[in-house]
Amino acid sequence: MTASEPAPPQVVVHPDTERMARATAARLITSLVEAQTARGEASVVLTGGRNGNALLAALAQAPARDGVDWSRVDLWWGDERFLPDGDPDRNHTQARRAFLDAVPLDPARVHPMPASDGPHGDDVEAAAGAYAAELAAAAERGGHPGDRVPPFDVLLLGLGPDTHVASLFPDHPAVREDGRTVVGVRNAPKPPPTRISLTLPALRTAREVWLLAAGEDKAEAAATALAATDPLRTPAAGARGRSRTLWILDEAAAAGLPASARD
Repeated sequence: MTASEPAPPQVVVHPDTERMARATAARLITSLVEAQTARGEASVVLTGGRNGNALLAALAQAPARDGVDWSRVDLWWGDERFLPDGDPDRNHTQARRAFLDAVPLDPARVHPMPASDGPHGDDVEAAAGAYAAELAAAAERGGHPGDRVPPFDVLLLGLGPDTHVASLFPDHPAVREDGRTVVGVRNAPKPPPTRISLTLPALRTAREVWLLAAGEDKAEAAATALAATDPLRTPAAGARGRSRTLWILDEAAAAGLPASARD
């Protein structure tokens, strides 16, 4: 992984959740087109939750989506609930329903995290290790030998009301991981308790990190995370991109921010 000074966060506030989803979908399309123009391909890390799924649904409906060559987009996940394949609570299942089946993706470029009924069974650490190996192999194929993750163009994250991102919860062992790129998460404070997650060092390799938050229930978390400096207690504060860190909020989620924090 490449170490560099993380980008300070920028904040964009939209009037409501629906317009936030549409505008973010348009922004993502532009980023993917720019990446493909520069390098011929693009790579995105998806997130679940209500805002991540709203973005994917808006992306599926966006008229400009056909400007992207979806067959040359790699899709990864920042975390996953360690449940059987096809379980409705899995991020991959929800993403397929909202977006994946609507565009001509190359199946070899869609990289869901392992399921609990997959080849590793209920061994979440083995499953996490397999995903780490898949990331490293993609980096090698892409001409980045020695890197443990491929170059993500955009990494999407939802914000939990406790400031968790991916499945990295405050003061949980997983948020303290500074060596591995992917970890198994046990005893998560939010159900289901067993999950797989990218680590903070892996998140920070992305060119751009976009954090999505909408609704009154996210206002305190957004204000806390944007002012915090300790990612162990406030994981969202540690999610920074190499070139850009973008907080995308609706008015309700931005209610606790000072005017100076908004674009």
